[in-house]
Amino acid sequence: MAPSSRADAVAALLREALADSGTAWSLGSFGAIAEFMRDPDEAVSTLPDDRMGLATARGAIALTVCPALRPVAYETSVASGWNHAVALCLPDTACAMSRRGVVTELGPDRDAAREQDRDAILFDLGLGLLAVDACVRTRDAQAIACLRSGVGQPLFDHANPIGRHLVAMSPHRVFLARVGRIEVYAPIPGPDGTSPEGPHTHVLPKLLRSGRTHAATTPIPAGWVPCAGLHPAHPYKDMMGQRIAFDTTRYGAFQALLDRWGDPDLLAVKRGRALDPDSPVSSRHAQAARRVAEVQARYLQGEVIAVDTDADEDEAVADET
Repeated sequence: MAPSSRADAVAALLREALADSGTAWSLGSFGAIAEFMRDPDEAVSTLPDDRMGLATARGAIALTVCPALRPVAYETSVASGWNHAVALCLPDTACAMSRRGVVTELGPDRDAAREQDRDAILFDLGLGLLAVDACVRTRDAQAIACLRSGVGQPLFDHANPIGRHLVAMSPHRVFLARVGRIEVYAPIPGPDGTSPEGPHTHVLPKLLRSGRTHAATTPIPAGWVPCAGLHPAHPYKDMMGQRIAFDTTRYGAFQALLDRWGDPDLLAVKRGRALDPDSPVSSRHAQAARRVAEVQARYLQGEVIAVDTDADEDEAVADET
């Protein structure tokens, strides 16, 4: 496919997903991620510039189609079911962000999704990640003073005052990548709270220490880094992971994305062919593709399958930041 045709196809994929309230979005890295979703009847505003995206009262997403952007549709085997997504990937040589290792004041967020936020002050939390800058943003004077008191220090340093005040401050969370940004406006839940049913963020120090860009179960081609992802409506669960009746329309819609943007080798394995010995696909991912095919066949035959949990084996319970 010619570069211009491919860019047009990628842009069409993003536009269609943005128009679908059943599609959720993520942007981040292994251990630090921002998620955006919206209700079907939720008020939406367009962006005041030429980026793709939208904003609600709870968060926003803004996307840019980079020339090298590669969608990778995939399925992963979990418990007695499966997860699916389309990762938005860049070459590992073209995805790098600032990689700051300490809290850093960046000044007014002139690229904020909403014009009303462009005079608020942006702070990089200094997580040192390859493909994402995890930031917070506020115009509150006391919050700015607190954040400034932690500038130049690692976020998780015991001497840094930011951590113990972050929940009370609840600044906007702004995650940035070469492909765009997700902003979260909802308050941060306390230690005993749960993630809200809408845009939210997670930062998991234990996973961050691994230095990985994505979970080992995610079949991303070598040399590519997932910077963001879109998560179309799932056939047997809603956005919050609750079980619903199996929906063949949702199933078929993602299979079409898999045909268009999936790894051909994994598709071949899923359809019953042996893995080519020269394929770069790992045996782990090939075996997962076979398991997904088996359980999907059971759903399509009308079996009722008890779903224990759909947490990825490489994920852990998250603390919101």
